[in-house]
Parts: sequence; structure tokens; C-alpha cells
Amino acid sequence: MTDKMTYAGVGVNYDAMDPFKRMAQLAGRETAGNIRRLNDGEFQEVEMSRGESAYLIEAAKSYFAHVEEGLGTKNLVADAMYRLTGKSYYDHIAQDTVAMIVNDMITLGALPLSVAMHLAVGDSNWFDDEKRCRDLVEGWKNACNLARCIWGGGETPTLRGVVVPEAIVLSGSAMGLVKPKDRLITADNIQHGDAIILIESSGIHANGLTMARKIADKLPDGYLTVLDDRRTYGETLLDPTHIYVGLVEDCLNRGVSIHYAVNITGHGWRKLMRATQSFAYIVEQLPKQLPIFGFLQNHGPVDDTEAYGNFNMGAGFALYVSEADADAVLEVAASHNIGALHAGHIERSGDKKVVIRPKGLEYSSATLGVR
Repeated sequence: MTDKMTYAGVGVNYDAMDPFKRMAQLAGRETAGNIRRLNDGEFQEVEMSRGESAYLIEAAKSYFAHVEEGLGTKNLVADAMYRLTGKSYYDHIAQDTVAMIVNDMITLGALPLSVAMHLAVGDSNWFDDEKRCRDLVEGWKNACNLARCIWGGGETPTLRGVVVPEAIVLSGSAMGLVKPKDRLITADNIQHGDAIILIESSGIHANGLTMARKIADKLPDGYLTVLDDRRTYGETLLDPTHIYVGLVEDCLNRGVSIHYAVNITGHGWRKLMRATQSFAYIVEQLPKQLPIFGFLQNHGPVDDTEAYGNFNMGAGFALYVSEADADAVLEVAASHNIGALHAGHIERSGDKKVVIRPKGLEYSSATLGVR
């Protein structure tokens, strides 16, 4: 019998990484007073944003937001497919990177103002491939347009000895704004009975690629393996991540009160309980199964507990709203041609947990140690 594949087993162990994140948050908190020297205390940190997907600084009439994020290893899939097919896919992974940044920012109601690219290479000869560079630049520009923000600049270091010559490390940062201040999204607004709206993903997005690459190594045809929908494994993995900025902004413009928002990335559906309060997040309906996730589970093999605990499984973003606002969110999503599902509800609970009833799964708070 084939051993089940786990994310920790392929070298990505959140139990090892999360304590460092918490250590860094605690150390960062001790620096918060440094900003008070500016304008007699006009600016101050928003303490609740530590451990959230974006960091906030409060000003008189707005909140400034900052996010730093990275692509991960998806570019290695693009590199492999470039060698196999002649198509670079770097326009796709550019969008993935921007999406990782801006989709984090909007979880607190901040709209991105500018995004910066950080592209580290191991050898400056990487830039000799004009086609690949052009795809990356065009993809980044188009992604910024989708995110309704400016591409403000970036950094392109050559890190010989740190990055292998054939590869890159692609990441970036952004600044954004919550204005007016009553558009701030905070977990303090979560209520018993709130609706859970799951917004569809386009595929694997940019999380779980280490496991996906390991699976490719086991396939006779590798990334050229054909899925049930007649597309190859590689091109399906490289479907660009949805950018949800327009959807969230248009919900806010329509007057929807978003009680909380979650970018479903690392930790998968465990992220649904990112807020600190003790609620039970009850999922009663699942989004449409995308072929890529069935393929990953079958060829790992990857069981449901591992899959829903690490992949987005067809839901790239979640909004928590009152039942009265649920239909409005679905209508806004439809106007963006993005699928959305009134998937469940939130209940008071002595223990924080995520319950996925159709799969018989339950994740306790102990499985998510990000703050």
C-alpha cells in the first residue's frame, strides 16, 4: 500500500515555521513605540493587526496597510513547462505573486495603492531571456491593473551562492489604505449566525506547489500528464491566482458590512479560524471540485484531512457577513464572473474549530498556530 503523502513529509512543516512567526510578532510588538516620534503621536500601530494578513498603522482619517509576500516555488513548475513546451508562463506566475500580496491586504479592508516587485536571481544571465522577461513584466503590469493599483518599483538583486543560477526568488510588497476608517475589517465584528461565503479559486493558486512538484516526479509523463479535462498537469498547476480586490472593493462600495475576510493560502481551510475569538466555523456545502485537486489526492495519495488542511480545495477566499448581506456578496461575485457559495455559518463555541461536515472533518485551534 502506498504511503499517504503529507506536506510536512515533502519538507514544508508549518509546526516548525509557525513558532518563528509568533516569535517575530512578539519582537515586532516591542518596536511599536518608535513611530510615536512622528507628528506628536499622530500615527500608531493597530495592535490587532499583528498576526493578521496585513499590518496596519492608524492615522487621523485612515489606516495605512503594509504587506510582504512571496510566490513560493511555483516558478519551478513554470521553468519545467518552459523547457517542455516553449511557453514561459511567467505572465501567470507574475499574477500569482501580485495576488498573494494584494489578496492578503484586502482581508482588513485595505485597498492596495502600490506594489513593488522583488526578483532575486542567482546569475545575471537569467535576464538574457527576453521572452521570459517580457512575459514577467507584462504579467505583473496586468496583475496590478486587476488589483486596481500602481506598480511602484522593485529590486533585482543577483545573489550568487544563495539562489541557484537557473532559478529566481519572486516576491514583493505593497502599501494600501483603509479610507474611510469605518471600512476597517476586524474580527471583533464576527457574530454568532454569520454566513460563511466561499469565493472560488482558479486552481491550486500558489500554495502546495512543493507537494505538487513531488507528485510530478512520480508520474511517467510528469507535467505533461493529461487530466480528465484533457489539459496537462503542468498547465493546470500554472493557472494564475484570482485577484479578489475588485470583488471586496465593490462589496464595500455597495454597503456590505464585511465582518471578517480570509485569504485561503497556506494552512488551507484551517485559515477559516484565523480570528482569535472562540467560534466554530461550520461548512455545510463544498465548492465545485476542480480536476486538479482530485488528481493531487489520487496521485499523492493525499487524504482529505491533509488536503483541506493545506490546499485551497476550490475556495481561494472567504467572507463572513450577516445573513442579510449574503445575497449581495453573491451578486457582486457574479458581476465579476467569479463563483461564490453560501457555504455555512458561524456558531458560538467554547473551542475554536473548523468543521467541514460533508467530509466529516474537524480542525481544532491547536492545528493553526500563526499568532
